[in-house]
Amino acid sequence: MEFAVEAFEIEKTFVKKRSLHDLLRHPFSRAERVRALRGVDLHVRTGEIFGLLGPNGAGKTTLLKIFSCLVLPDRGRALVGGEDVEHEGKVKPKIGLVHTDERSFYWRLSGRENLEFFARLYDVPRRRTRARIDELLARVDMVEPADRRFADYSSGMKQRVAIARALLHDPPILLMDEPTRSLDPSAAMALRTFIRDELKGRAGKTILLATHNLREAESLCDRVAILAKGKVRQIGTVEEVRRWGVDERRFRLEVAAWPAGLAGPFRVVLEEPLDGIRRVTVALEGDARLDDLLRRLLDAGAVVHACDRVEPDLEDAFSRILESEEGKEEA
Repeated sequence: MEFAVEAFEIEKTFVKKRSLHDLLRHPFSRAERVRALRGVDLHVRTGEIFGLLGPNGAGKTTLLKIFSCLVLPDRGRALVGGEDVEHEGKVKPKIGLVHTDERSFYWRLSGRENLEFFARLYDVPRRRTRARIDELLARVDMVEPADRRFADYSSGMKQRVAIARALLHDPPILLMDEPTRSLDPSAAMALRTFIRDELKGRAGKTILLATHNLREAESLCDRVAILAKGKVRQIGTVEEVRRWGVDERRFRLEVAAWPAGLAGPFRVVLEEPLDGIRRVTVALEGDARLDDLLRRLLDAGAVVHACDRVEPDLEDAFSRILESEEGKEEA
């Protein structure tokens, strides 16, 4: 199967919650409706890590809820493992959901006891339950603390148990909603390594990952989609999205005696003093060539100590995409 998860023109609207004060003051006023998703098209390939990027309120979590059968779309169609999400009984065995809601666990139970409880819900055969839990505890490095109360776990340990829970029935597709949120940098790095090397590399899972952490997306994802205000704004590999809207090439040079008033097919983007020399970032546009710039510098008596290509940043691309779309909406 080429695509593990697909969305076709999905739309979803929610009724905005009203405060008790507002209900008492305006009991007969019509409730405001919020369009969470507006015509979303998405196709996640089997075996890839696909990132859903966007600010809070972009629609990432709503989309994951649709794929996990927690809500149904108002319009459009969603397929998971080739099955329509309307057929919950066929979709649920194919997915594992990892989210940061710790309230879904029983805090007075141990990590092992929680997994035993959820194994019953996921219809894991009793004869296989103990061996399966032992295997997963080892894979998420939770063997030693497995019999401690869930309430005593760190955020990173709770998240590892959440991943083990999602893997109990060995689903081919994992849906992850900001899995490293609230983790310290060390725990977040360890979890990203586990996702990349174990879940995708060793187990071959398809992973749909919702995050607003752009660095995380760069380190993990094969492809990403930028969501904003319920729409997919851009989609492609991290490299393709990084270069969206960039027509220039940037280079960072460390130069002694940068010549004043140097003209040429470039513009200086940034100049920084650096131990008696200058670090200069320049942008070449159109057909301009780096060797032409270097020749002009050497002819002017400059000494070039270093020259490196400056790759586009995903964070900058994210800002460019959102600004471009906001400009279109205002127009």
